[in-house]
Amino acid sequence: MRILDRSVYVGPSLYAHFPVIKLELDLGELENWPTAKLGEMFVDALVEALPGLAEHGCSYREPGGLIRRMKEDEGTWLGHVMEHVAIELQNVAGSDVTFGKTRSIDGRPGVYTVVYEYTQREEGIAAGELALTLLCSLLPPDIRPADSVEADWNWPEARDEFIRYAQRRALGPSTASLVKAAEDRGIPWLRLNEQSLVQLGHGRFQQRIQATVTGKTSHIAVELASDKEETNKILGTLGLPVPRQELVQSESSAVRAARRIGYPVVTKPYNGNHGRGISIRLTSEEEVIEGFKKAREHSRSVIVETFLEGDDHRLLVVNGELVAATRRTPGHVVGDGMHTIRQLVDIVNQDPRRGVGHEKVLTRIELDAQAEMMMARQEVNADSVPERDRVIHLRSTANLSTGGTATDVTDIIHPDNRDMAMRAVRAIGLDVGGVDFLSTNIAESYKTIGGGICEVNAAPGFRMHVAPSEGRPRDAAGPVIDMLFPPGTPSRVPICAITGTNGKTTTARMMAHIAKMAGYTPGLTTTDGVYIDGQRTVEGDMTGPVSARMVLADPQIDFAVLETARGGLIRAGMGVPAVNVGAVLNVQSDHLGMKGIDTLEQLAEIKRIVVEVAEDCAVLNADDPNVLKMSAYTDAKVICYVTMNPQHALVREHIRAGGRACALEAGVNGQMITFYDKGSHIPLLWTHLIPATLEGRATHNVQNAMIAASIAFSMGIKLDAIRQGLRTFDTTFFQAPGRMNVFDEHPFKVLFDYGHNAHAVGVMADLAQRLDVRGRRIIVVAGPGDRRNEDLREIALAVAGRFDHYICRRDDALRGRAPDEVPQLIASVLREQGVKDEQISIIPDEKEAIDHALHMGRPGDLLLIFADALTRSWKQVIKFKPEGSAPTKPTPAPAPAVQPAEPEAPAFNEKDWEGMIRDERGIRFAKEQDD
Repeated sequence: MRILDRSVYVGPSLYAHFPVIKLELDLGELENWPTAKLGEMFVDALVEALPGLAEHGCSYREPGGLIRRMKEDEGTWLGHVMEHVAIELQNVAGSDVTFGKTRSIDGRPGVYTVVYEYTQREEGIAAGELALTLLCSLLPPDIRPADSVEADWNWPEARDEFIRYAQRRALGPSTASLVKAAEDRGIPWLRLNEQSLVQLGHGRFQQRIQATVTGKTSHIAVELASDKEETNKILGTLGLPVPRQELVQSESSAVRAARRIGYPVVTKPYNGNHGRGISIRLTSEEEVIEGFKKAREHSRSVIVETFLEGDDHRLLVVNGELVAATRRTPGHVVGDGMHTIRQLVDIVNQDPRRGVGHEKVLTRIELDAQAEMMMARQEVNADSVPERDRVIHLRSTANLSTGGTATDVTDIIHPDNRDMAMRAVRAIGLDVGGVDFLSTNIAESYKTIGGGICEVNAAPGFRMHVAPSEGRPRDAAGPVIDMLFPPGTPSRVPICAITGTNGKTTTARMMAHIAKMAGYTPGLTTTDGVYIDGQRTVEGDMTGPVSARMVLADPQIDFAVLETARGGLIRAGMGVPAVNVGAVLNVQSDHLGMKGIDTLEQLAEIKRIVVEVAEDCAVLNADDPNVLKMSAYTDAKVICYVTMNPQHALVREHIRAGGRACALEAGVNGQMITFYDKGSHIPLLWTHLIPATLEGRATHNVQNAMIAASIAFSMGIKLDAIRQGLRTFDTTFFQAPGRMNVFDEHPFKVLFDYGHNAHAVGVMADLAQRLDVRGRRIIVVAGPGDRRNEDLREIALAVAGRFDHYICRRDDALRGRAPDEVPQLIASVLREQGVKDEQISIIPDEKEAIDHALHMGRPGDLLLIFADALTRSWKQVIKFKPEGSAPTKPTPAPAPAVQPAEPEAPAFNEKDWEGMIRDERGIRFAKEQDD
């Protein structure tokens, strides 16, 4: 039994709309050993290792269902069991996950797809690996996979180590409570590092927290709170109750300070936290020296202060108001006259509320060095049997993380004590602060019975308030979120996601341009990079979940346009749990036969995810049957159909029922893009007024414009801004590199495109036929090497018989093909379709193929160039000098072996882009370089 492959989905995917891990698990010979055959001994041992499995309902949807499933009939297979074990391990570590499913893979006996939910990536991965090891360890030795379990492997140790591993990577209890409060208010969040730095909200509406320090917390206030001596002075000058204290740097000065202050005293680090290094109730010089040494481990300077009698209370103040008060009791045991202290600790730790670290409400008590020191002070040891009701303290401080307990006292705190805490936090300047207050009775005023403030803490922990050992839990996090996001304050940016086989990049760019014309600062992800307000900030194919997070984390944007590609959806899911508008342009044959996607129906299921998570509107191309079917899978409030067929029967009925649609209507002046919504008929724009449509001839861009307009309309953008956006967006290389770029400064016209599948190539071939051409039509055609032979044939069929000359090439990346395999295959299909040999040139190298086409060009010709290295090839086109040049003689394949290559054209730098910006057609840039 082994894991063959693993995929981690960060967002909505084919398997769930939340984060899941998918394992490809090979049971091998264990396919013949379902759980009933393994016997009840195996099942019982598994439940003993993980008692929580007894609560799993499985298909019976009631506690005990999983155990019943494992024992009845022939039982179930180990892939299914592993799913439940991985889930339960995360539950044990404190993560609330429940979802899982396991399916066998057709045609691969013994191989299963195991899917289970996770909250933290590394924890989820580790849970799967530990689940595999645990199951193998319980198998009879004769069928246990070789080397699956180490000889010295120990389950309890492995379990506890997993819990600690998970907690080191999980959000701490305070941060988690803030995240939960944000989720309850519909505020999105992103984790920015592996610790506790979290972004709440998107784009320019974001706020940040790090544990309970917020982006609004004063740095000076944090520094003051860390300086315990300065805090003591500030509070003292305001008449607040504070103990006497002195700052010392040596043992002798600590002893002298204790004498001046008067015993008993407390020693603590100058800038410590979490109770580390604190020693209390010191009554002798020897104890002071030991306390000094302990504090010195955490700070160069040590504070000696008056020991105040009373219970330790934490008073939490948020935004100037006290929101919770808790009495904290140090970790201890109570004698019963029968058990040793060691046994009493074991009994206390059996409390189901106690766990490892922050796993549960309480933390286990450990008999460590500090416990030994405390026992020595009380003249007992771990094997002593304390008399009944005697309290043996094992910790000097009351922190929950060291085994202490917390009791909520918010309802009984005296108003004077409440006011004192609020004044103290305001005096330091914290927006969120915790006051450590010692009092014999919190219900009585410190003015009457005494008491004092030990510390004022920045980043106070919320665990004791949200999950006290006793008393009522308090919403400590809610007031913080309300402070950061007062009611009515926006936290989200509008998000649209666009997918499809072809046209999604152009449509996404159109949408971002429309948003900018409407006054937004858009963030855009595309196949060539991430753009913030029109400026590319990251280069590369950025159509997956990582780029989505980049955009939403940028503090400048207030509108997000996410081009969402098949690859990212298959590999890692979507980068956001939901979008306002999801749009699907088309589902065409491309990338089939890869990553388990073999049919158009399967491809449609992947692309459908975008509309499954759309909340406000799903924009669907009604002219594509595979897209039209997606309307049954969305829960969006509105469906907007887009059609170029004004006779579309379904769309007509949708409009008559008051639905939303965008249709192309014929008029005296041409074709009009028109909206229908709630019975209204809204003309938008003539297609010939949209530069990207080449006066309406580029029908694919007409459709792209209709979908972009529909998205904008559904996101509440005004009609005038939509019109302005479409009328000012064209297909220059600057605005849409590799998307129907036109260069007509040569005696011939060049049409430049990135099309790399049959549908995209066919669309551009159709456009080439519709354009007025006085001379010849010449095409440079290719196909990616990782496509199937039938896909490359379809590309050739899409152009066969429609051009006067064909130049067949390949991409720079061979992707497993021979150097001339792709161009030879395309040429052979062209010949099958009746194209003559003299009309075909095979020039495998892209640069040389384009150069040959440019030299072939004559006045009045049209060159349709499909390029892969876009920047290099576009520079090649605009810098070409036709005067006095002769066509390059084609060289038989394989060309790279016999033809010298030209020097590699340098990649564009920022100055290149600036030149392109000055003249969107790229002409001035070319002339400046040539000059």
